[in-house]
Amino acid sequence: MLIDCRFLKGYVMSLTIRKIIVLGLIGSVLLTANVLFVANWLADKGVVDWAKNIRAEYLTGTAITIIAVLLILLISPRAKTGGLVRRCPVCDHVLLAKGAYCSECGSKAA
Repeated sequence: MLIDCRFLKGYVMSLTIRKIIVLGLIGSVLLTANVLFVANWLADKGVVDWAKNIRAEYLTGTAITIIAVLLILLISPRAKTGGLVRRCPVCDHVLLAKGAYCSECGSKAA
């Protein structure tokens, strides 16, 4: 079976990454198949009661809202602009020319 990989644009997964993905998929299938067994095991060990206690004590609506806002604010303000603006990896200076070196600090710009 041949797979069309034109959408990858030159990126190729290594064998190790492929093995990790396959093992993760196998593990998720086995976990899904035994979800009742895993749920009963967690209830027997007391994890469910512990999680209910933690949720009641610490995860109020305000706490969840604050955590969500902080996670949103953690996103980098310098989003990738699709290659229109290049920056120096050392001094973060905007590279206007297409040269191989930064005009500010002289380091090689990839």
